[in-house]
Amino acid sequence: MKVLVTGGAGFIGSHLVDALLARGDEVTVLDCFDDAYDPRLKERNLHGSAATVVRADIRDLDAVLPLMQAADGVVHLAARAGVRESLADPLLYESVNVRGTAVVLEAARQSAETRGRAVPVVFASSSSVYGARGPGRFTEDSGADSPVSPYAATKRCGELLAHAAWAGAAVPVTCLRFFTVYGPRQRPAMAIARFFELAQNGDPLPIFGDGSAIRDFTFVSDAVSAVLASLDQPDGFRVLNIGSDAPVRLLDLVAAIGEISGQPLKLAHLPVQNGDVPRTHADISRARAALGWAPQISLQEGLRRYFAWSQAGAR
Repeated sequence: MKVLVTGGAGFIGSHLVDALLARGDEVTVLDCFDDAYDPRLKERNLHGSAATVVRADIRDLDAVLPLMQAADGVVHLAARAGVRESLADPLLYESVNVRGTAVVLEAARQSAETRGRAVPVVFASSSSVYGARGPGRFTEDSGADSPVSPYAATKRCGELLAHAAWAGAAVPVTCLRFFTVYGPRQRPAMAIARFFELAQNGDPLPIFGDGSAIRDFTFVSDAVSAVLASLDQPDGFRVLNIGSDAPVRLLDLVAAIGEISGQPLKLAHLPVQNGDVPRTHADISRARAALGWAPQISLQEGLRRYFAWSQAGAR
């Protein structure tokens, strides 16, 4: 299979590229290597890779269309990430995440007209679309119409654009709502990366609120296996939760990091930030049924793997 991966130099993308190449697929990466964080880290993610790398902006239809026409499947990961960062620059997030997704779907539509068949697309959405929900698991049928950050709003817009592409042009799209993916190569600003680094340096870990916030964490290899299953089993338009179904309190996460790192931890309690939600909890029964997928890596094991990687200086 010839697979186009947008944002393939990033965190999830580079792991996906490795997995696709390992199973014998031909991979083309489209990435602009922007400055959301150090571009050299993204370059290292693909160092020595057999993938073809195209440096281009996801908003450029002239760049995306020929790559789409050559692909058998597309995984659209390119986006500006981060809830808090989106609050500071919502116009950039709208431009990259909404227009970028619209360009990918338009390229898929035009490619289908040329080739006589539509290329299946896997779109990386986010649990943030659920907003601040109450108790219980988040199901795909739960309301997703009250985002609390521009980032969340752009991901929900992407899902709606994907539905329109299916309804209007029969482009099959699977939207995966990822729940806090973590692991080697993750963005330096993400909580687990920051907490391990701060712990190693003996610096205080910032805890926004009282530490009772609950998060459903997903190890990156589990996220990648869900993408592969979605790519191999396109089925019209669908939305699937990808998480662990085993959420933990922030304070329990911090305790696990302290235990694994072997460092006494200092905590700095700060006010809750805009855009944060009190809890996330994925109902993954639909992904199990549709894809035969289930998470394999526990949080403790995932944290140990991340710590071992960080200590090895792999970045």
